[in-house]
Amino acid sequence: MKHHTLRVSPQTVHWGYFSKAVAPSLVVKSGDWVTIETLTHHANDDHERMVAGDPGAESVFAWTREHKAIARRGAGSVEGPFTLGEGEGVGVHLLTGPVVIEGAEPGDVLEVRILDVRPRPSCNVCYAGRCFGSNAAASWGFHFQDLIEEPKPREVITIFELDTSGEPFARAVYNYVWTPQTDPNGVVHATIDYPGVRVDHELVKKRENILRNIKVPARLHFGTMGLAPSESDFVSSIPPSYTGGNIDDWRIGKGARMYYPVAVPGAFFSVGDPHAAQGDSELGGTAIETSLTGDFEFILHKQSELEGTLLEGLDHPLLETEEQLAVYGFTYPNYLATLGPDAQTLVGAKSSLDPAMRDAFRKLRRLLMTVHKLSEDEAIALLSVGADFGVTQVVDANWGIHGSIRKSIFKDR
Repeated sequence: MKHHTLRVSPQTVHWGYFSKAVAPSLVVKSGDWVTIETLTHHANDDHERMVAGDPGAESVFAWTREHKAIARRGAGSVEGPFTLGEGEGVGVHLLTGPVVIEGAEPGDVLEVRILDVRPRPSCNVCYAGRCFGSNAAASWGFHFQDLIEEPKPREVITIFELDTSGEPFARAVYNYVWTPQTDPNGVVHATIDYPGVRVDHELVKKRENILRNIKVPARLHFGTMGLAPSESDFVSSIPPSYTGGNIDDWRIGKGARMYYPVAVPGAFFSVGDPHAAQGDSELGGTAIETSLTGDFEFILHKQSELEGTLLEGLDHPLLETEEQLAVYGFTYPNYLATLGPDAQTLVGAKSSLDPAMRDAFRKLRRLLMTVHKLSEDEAIALLSVGADFGVTQVVDANWGIHGSIRKSIFKDR
């Protein structure tokens, strides 16, 4: 087993998409473990706290009229003229990678063990050692068409500080209503519609003393993690799918194991969208988006070895923790295959929790029947009395339901 380190830089991150076509940032063997830095794509909501003085973050977010460190941001067009910018924001998350796993082939399953997760401290001398994150109550949030106070509509950014001196928690520092921001290329962003735009704090009104005496328990995790799909060279990071991606489950943190079906040779693993805290549903649009560093171990399970194991027939992401197993149901289990050439733009208008619930049910039923050799009637009875289903997220274009079952149920089998 060999240890590697993958730091953030314009050469080791890609912005807004999973891809089988970009050059790998790292090649590892099964059993290797890697320390991977990740950045939040929301860091420029407060540049002074989350970017300034940090060489890695500054190099990635660098954007002037003459130089844009990472030009492509999203899976959209890279040939102008542009409405928003290269990539058109069809995908928003900063992802570190890809990490290629030697010998991985379609039909295999990649196990990713999250050994540790830790926050990335501010490097600004004014805030040195303190950790910050941003929450956006945004236009894609479930709440957005149901506001009751004026002004309507509005997008609101809340900046949080993460306290790790004891049991970690987050506390709100201030918030502001998004006002139109002009990027270095002269494009005016009336809404939060393109990642990495630096907010000019002279143009927003900070509201302090918010969420007074409220501590949000920290749940350090990675919202977006997975492998490159086979259907397209560039796939938006926003909708989750059969190879993982933007699942946004707070349980995907330290101690978790994720299993992903390999779709392309090498697997092409990427990780990002780091979160300090999130609730089930991610209702307003985002979690507390922060920057994290994780330690990951990669275990490749070859297709020929899967029969009779937990991974037999696995064609979707699977979570394992010390206490439970969980599957993820989506409106479209593989939206790329189902919706055709325009899938990446169509999926957001077609999401519903009903098919996501049915997908989660079918996946957990299959697991019980395949792994534990239950009959269908036995599996359905157990799902009703011993499994838990919840809303993972309603903001990622391909909505999600998680279905989990406690491993202790099977301890006597």
